[in-house]
Amino acid sequence: MTSRLNQRKHDPATLETFPDFPPRDDMQNTIHLHTDGHQPVLRRYLGNGETTVILSEVPVRWTPSQVRGHRIPDLLIAFDVDFDLLVAQNGYSIRDQGKPPDFVLEIASETTGRQDVIDKRQDYAAFGIPEYWRFDPTGGRRHDAPLAGDRLVNGIYEPLEVVEVEPGHLHGHSALLDLDACWDHGKLRWHIPSTGQHLLTVEEEQDALLAEREARIAAEARVRELEEQLRARDNG
Repeated sequence: MTSRLNQRKHDPATLETFPDFPPRDDMQNTIHLHTDGHQPVLRRYLGNGETTVILSEVPVRWTPSQVRGHRIPDLLIAFDVDFDLLVAQNGYSIRDQGKPPDFVLEIASETTGRQDVIDKRQDYAAFGIPEYWRFDPTGGRRHDAPLAGDRLVNGIYEPLEVVEVEPGHLHGHSALLDLDACWDHGKLRWHIPSTGQHLLTVEEEQDALLAEREARIAAEARVRELEEQLRARDNG
């Protein structure tokens, strides 16, 4: 897949760029996105690393020079875009990328609840972003629900179905990602409907590799032990 902009070179002398935005004092991203490594896990699953953007804290505007109305989603996913252009512009310009992001997700914090549910929902619909998801680790005290998703239909967001598959575990399907977004006892997870498995977090992957290594070492030790027993029996 190639970018709509064909990965053209960008002249920094003439390229319109975003201003630097100050970092936000919000631990929710670190706790619920970065600690579990959702970005690299999703990047590997979705593929097409050269034209698929999966990032946090990226400002989104119609143009870099837009004075008001920018948004900085907690998680942004965009397919068939120019990653080099995003880096060069220091943000996501809908005009210059030729399309809005495909998927955004906001994680509730003490100060962002109303904005996520009302203001950002309106702005993301106006930007033309096909799917907008909200995750509230508190179970709905900051947002209107523990987990909520919207799909853009004729310029208006319509709620996607979110079901409680078991107590403390909710699923909502993202057709764009072909994944279920999950609220799992206050943790954000991703479920693969076709396999019935969750995407492993970075820590879970490391634990699985370590367990596999330890099992292999134990099996090799057992084989050596049996071989020694056979040799001792033959020599006896």
